[in-house]
Amino acid sequence: MGDPGFEQAVRAAGGVTELARRIGISQPSVSNWSRIPAERVLAVEAATGVARAVLRPDLYGERLGTSDGITVARAREYALLAALLMRAPDAALLQRLSRLEGGGSPLGAAHEALAAAAASADADAVSREYFDLFIGVGRGELLPYASFYLTGFLHERPLARLRADLESMGIERASGQCEPEDHAAIQCEIMAGLIDGAFAAPEEQQRRFFERHLAPWAARFFADLEGARAARFYRPVGTIGRLFIDIETQAFALPA
Repeated sequence: MGDPGFEQAVRAAGGVTELARRIGISQPSVSNWSRIPAERVLAVEAATGVARAVLRPDLYGERLGTSDGITVARAREYALLAALLMRAPDAALLQRLSRLEGGGSPLGAAHEALAAAAASADADAVSREYFDLFIGVGRGELLPYASFYLTGFLHERPLARLRADLESMGIERASGQCEPEDHAAIQCEIMAGLIDGAFAAPEEQQRRFFERHLAPWAARFFADLEGARAARFYRPVGTIGRLFIDIETQAFALPA
């Protein structure tokens, strides 16, 4: 019998080929899994709607049952941003996003705006919007890389520093990943893994990673996304990112 979490993800996606397509890797890579790799759990959760505690209970089951609500909410916020920045959402993810709930805070209002955008969005139109924003003919309207925001060029020293820190933490590049590690989606996914414990590291590592690799540029990127000409569905994504990074910045500035 195969791994239950992996089998449930395959059923939810409608097959191995569709699961691979949704998370942006090759079908043979997914076929070779005996269970979902730790670094792919958040992407699979976003792509299928199957909770991470079901996908990898050894990593998340007990942890999600005992973590405080703020910790869980932070990890999910980073995972949401990572999923939406790595690729355009398909119809199934748009449907799940349409059920997002907000609250009385500005971040809650941004969640409600994203839910409304998802409810009225067409998956093909959102895919074209993603292309115009981040890929483009030649280049997209935005370049979601730390190196570009901090130096004006790609593959510069911020990427080298990030790779050195990831190596020191024992975090390896996922197979099939073509984007450099300073992509906003990858940095958000790493933060989610540090918070949830998928990446074994002391709690202080969250602060260090955020202050070294996200704080210097992420708020500017999300503000640019919020105001991008091509952004329609992605406008509230920019708002969520900008507000959340500001919250994280203030929280990490408090005395430990």
